[in-house]
Amino acid sequence: MSKMFIERARSSLGQSLLVRKTSSGDTMGTRYSAVFYTAADTNVAALDAALFAAVDRVDRQMSTWKVHSDLNRLNGAPTNTWVDIPHELMAVLEASLRIERATNGAFDIGVGDRVAAWGFGPASGAAERDLPLSASCGERRAASAILELNRHQGQARKSAPIGLDLAGIAKGFGVDEMARVMNEFAIPAWLVGIDGEMRAKGRKPDGTMWAVAHERPDRHVREAMGVLELQDMAVATSGNYRHFRDVDGRTISHTIDPRTGAPLDNDIASVTVLASTCMEADAWATALMVIGVESGLTATRKHGLDAVFVLQTGTIRATL
Repeated sequence: MSKMFIERARSSLGQSLLVRKTSSGDTMGTRYSAVFYTAADTNVAALDAALFAAVDRVDRQMSTWKVHSDLNRLNGAPTNTWVDIPHELMAVLEASLRIERATNGAFDIGVGDRVAAWGFGPASGAAERDLPLSASCGERRAASAILELNRHQGQARKSAPIGLDLAGIAKGFGVDEMARVMNEFAIPAWLVGIDGEMRAKGRKPDGTMWAVAHERPDRHVREAMGVLELQDMAVATSGNYRHFRDVDGRTISHTIDPRTGAPLDNDIASVTVLASTCMEADAWATALMVIGVESGLTATRKHGLDAVFVLQTGTIRATL
């Protein structure tokens, strides 16, 4: 009997002992979910609790909708005052500023006030709220020019008032926190996600990769336009077809262009990004909506990412 045969037999036996389990719950105004294969004696109840604790911690720290979140505490703190922040929030703020620089400001977490001004976010009020007359909403400075971080002390401070909004990155980080929990429990194969942001590890016991629907950017129906297969990879999509407002016959996108302070207005319907972490994929998907197709394709190649651009006309451009 060959060594290869023995190894295959062991692998087959090991796979046969894996059972399919699921976990899900509410978070960040939507749902989180996990599908995984694990040993029959895995403490699934403890895993469920750990997954919920992970996403709930991100929500409590980084939500602009929770009055007492750590992010809102930083937003409301006096300028030039150091504020203690938890290490998860520190990690997301550091990543946000890094991606801001990498995208030349196309991704900027300092647009919270503009999000509210255009009728989105918890402070925006009802849909009848008056919209800014000026597209630029006045002058603004990038978050990296205002926010200072001290990782060693676990503190942050602002040199000027700013409304930080992590809607374009926190959900992805929440998925990565779910991934961390799965790894801590030594789960060999899993797919975790929050809404449409997903991350996968390994393959299913039958050897197939994890299949994730690539949603058609249609405001009226929810259907897949294709399937993405994932293994040890994360995916996130940003688009203008789920969160928007119709005002006086004009559709207002929830994505704010940091360069103008106004809702994004271009020919892109959605951008899907594949990256090693969901936080990176989430932030880059938002940034590439702003950057545009040609410059965006160049940027993804430069930074080792894959992306799928779907235009309003239905045309697809991709690096896959």
